[in-house]
Amino acid sequence: MTGASPPLLPTNGDGIALSLVIPVYRSMDVLPKLVETIETCLANSDYSGRYEIVLVNDCSPDGSWAVIEELSATHPQIRGISLRKNAGQHNATMAGLKFARGEVIVIMDDDLQHPPEAITELARRIEDGADVCYTRYRNRKHAAWKRWGSWFNDRMAVHLINKPRGLYLSSFKALRRDVVETILLYNGPYPYVDALILNATNNITSIEIDHQARHAGESNYNLRRLVSLWLKMATGSSIFPLRLATISGFVLAAASLIFLMTVIFQKIMHPETQPGWTSVMATLLLIGGLQMVFLGIIGEYVGRIYLRLNNIPQFVVGKTTFEARN
Repeated sequence: MTGASPPLLPTNGDGIALSLVIPVYRSMDVLPKLVETIETCLANSDYSGRYEIVLVNDCSPDGSWAVIEELSATHPQIRGISLRKNAGQHNATMAGLKFARGEVIVIMDDDLQHPPEAITELARRIEDGADVCYTRYRNRKHAAWKRWGSWFNDRMAVHLINKPRGLYLSSFKALRRDVVETILLYNGPYPYVDALILNATNNITSIEIDHQARHAGESNYNLRRLVSLWLKMATGSSIFPLRLATISGFVLAAASLIFLMTVIFQKIMHPETQPGWTSVMATLLLIGGLQMVFLGIIGEYVGRIYLRLNNIPQFVVGKTTFEARN
């Protein structure tokens, strides 16, 4: 840090300037190393003694909560939260944001693929005036199918949630306190944090970082979870699929009209032409299949509306290592 650096954002009443929100799932072997690395990176920074680590146990089936309790007992800057049911990464992140106290909040994963060395640079971008700072990976360590899925998700996000082209929606990012407060106004059961961020501000920047290999274990995201996450973005944060269904309906209606006129014209010009059973069945199957797809999309929306009307919670806190205050 140099003397020309902008002044740090003020701390809150608890003396916390920086909060690190980390959803935890199947990470009992990684957590001690994660905490140690974060402490080393922040020890000589302007945030030394002015930060907290909010570890949100997403009802992990291993011993992650026991490790969090042990770490909290020896590290006063750690605040542990344990959810009663597995809520998913974005819901667990919302739980962490609710209890975070810093003026700058950094969200990161628990597997050490996000280098803690980048935390101060992310925070510095917020101090420089940005509302949100994302990260871009120079050399991703994910499997090929996950990189392809990420590419598809990135392209679709441009249309679904109006993501600016060129912005990578990494799970490693920093936010300003007032942006977090705006995000927390959303109380639906299926939050998609990046969509909430894009709805809250356009003042977004990014930095490049090196993506690291996992410290231990395997990724908790499989194909089913990634599809579920994509549906959450598609139907929980956008009406684009409904518009697509409407546009497709008009296109099919126009194509059917053209086809009908063509058949009538051919029948007039060539009365001997036999009716085509195959083409009729193919058309019926195509239209029927599309109708079922769009009914499924509408069903996703109706189902989410139903769950919201029944006040399904985003998360349920079971235990904390501190006195929870709303």
